[in-house]
Amino acid sequence: MKLARTLRLDVSDENVFETPAPSGEWAISGGFEFSNWTEADLTGKARQAFTNGWYSIESGGRASFVGVSNITDNELEQARKTLAQTFVERYGAPDIDAAYPVACEEIDQMCGMCEDFEENTLLMVSRTLTELGVEETYRSRAPQDASLEAFAMHGSVE
Repeated sequence: MKLARTLRLDVSDENVFETPAPSGEWAISGGFEFSNWTEADLTGKARQAFTNGWYSIESGGRASFVGVSNITDNELEQARKTLAQTFVERYGAPDIDAAYPVACEEIDQMCGMCEDFEENTLLMVSRTLTELGVEETYRSRAPQDASLEAFAMHGSVE
């Protein structure tokens, strides 16, 4: 089974997201967070999170990029439990029993999308607000399309 992990290709997420996700955390689209937003909500860093931020299950942070990765059954179950707990603590779900199936649905949707890609494929999300709600589109970059040098940070620590 596959799921996505957050990636930090450079320091830009530190500047554009209120809560940037660390690299390596399990991620989903996270469009649920914007389900009742209006144009008035789309300002500053919140706009950037809406426009192209993936949601980290562990930290609740946002990342511009995720990479497709294999996930074990134990890791998958832990991600489901963590997201369900977040739904209770942060988003007002009444209890774990109500939140768990929703968390499973969110994660299963992302797993389904990741299954279509080979491991290490880079994914990007783009959202727009329409009269019908939030519309998401996805882009991908196959692993062979980019070399490590394209993402490496060069320079001095001085």
